[in-house]
Amino acid sequence: MFDQIKRLGKETAIYGISTIIGRFLNFILVPFYTNVLRPDEYGVVTTIYAYIAFLNVIYSYGMESAYLRYASSLEIGNKKENFSTPFISIFFTSLIFSSILHFFSSEIVKVIDISEKFSICVRYSAWILFFDAICLIPLAYLRLEGKALAFSTIKVINILVNVALNIFLLLKFKLGVYGIFISGLVASAVTFVLLIPVILQNFSFSFLKDLYIGLLKFGLPYIPSGLSAMVIQVIDRPILKSLTDEATVGIYQANYRLGIFMMLFVSMFDYAWRPFFLRNASREDAKVLFSKVMTYFVSFASFLFLLVSFFIDDFVRIKIFGRYIIHPDYWDGLGIVPIVLLGYLFNGVYVNLIAGIYIEKKTKYLPYITGIGAIANIIGNYALIPSIGMYGSAWATFISYFVMAVSLFVVV
Repeated sequence: MFDQIKRLGKETAIYGISTIIGRFLNFILVPFYTNVLRPDEYGVVTTIYAYIAFLNVIYSYGMESAYLRYASSLEIGNKKENFSTPFISIFFTSLIFSSILHFFSSEIVKVIDISEKFSICVRYSAWILFFDAICLIPLAYLRLEGKALAFSTIKVINILVNVALNIFLLLKFKLGVYGIFISGLVASAVTFVLLIPVILQNFSFSFLKDLYIGLLKFGLPYIPSGLSAMVIQVIDRPILKSLTDEATVGIYQANYRLGIFMMLFVSMFDYAWRPFFLRNASREDAKVLFSKVMTYFVSFASFLFLLVSFFIDDFVRIKIFGRYIIHPDYWDGLGIVPIVLLGYLFNGVYVNLIAGIYIEKKTKYLPYITGIGAIANIIGNYALIPSIGMYGSAWATFISYFVMAVSLFVVV
């Protein structure tokens, strides 16, 4: 049992190195944006990416999770058929969705209440979504095969390209908001190019109907579940914008990003955890093994929460090349950081408990669990923001993650 936990720790570390490097490089963009963009401009970027997060769920419609479940057991078809069936499906649906977004970008900016001059950013976003979606199955394949290093390398390259282009386009060409979306599109396209060898190695012109039906039954509940999860992650920004202003959203977003320390830990654990519990689900002592993993996870996450909460004020006041980590204009929101960290901790508990849903194919419960969390989040935002401002959004997020973790515990 200890060997299995050790292997999980090793894979988590490999994913963690890439995740930490990648997120750190991405995190550099936060102080960069706060020093280059006005709070209202940063608010526009935040708003568009909030909608991108929602659309990512529609584009994937649970196929990544379904692929991991069926390809790990090969209940139907062989490895290439299990790869090709979801890949073909996502490729064509993503092409259709992105074409619609591209051609109706002028109407979309009116719906999401931003200036029409940013409609080109919607078109860039459409193809960011396309490339991100068609990379899902190849990346999931690398995770399932235990190729953590290859997965991590591709992820790091994606972030390096994105960060480098952001700095180049915003400082050299003064492209502002437009440069951010151009950078994201190029980075996503580069990721796809790097994954072409994986696709060619595993692709075949075979589309199994029975397998596809199984994938859809497993994956489709992830649409309402994923949308609810996205509500929890991003709906606070639009609500906060409607009840306050874009500057407040920009300050909130910059400080919310400081929760990256807990988010990093949960993300790198999640990358290793899902393939791990699928590989070990048939063990007689699986429940004991998984409970020990949960204990270690919560212990480390709690230590991380205390460490960051105590020292976050000192951290943001560090100067690099004469500039603060976070510009003083954004310091009013530092108090939300411990709340965000605690919310991510309970999100990590939820990630641990998701093993039971996967193994028993109980994905039908996910929409209810995440739906309850989303409702709690929306109610919390509208109830708390009028009295305590951006802190209300942070507390609403924490409440939703807590409710989800408790609900999933009851179900499994």
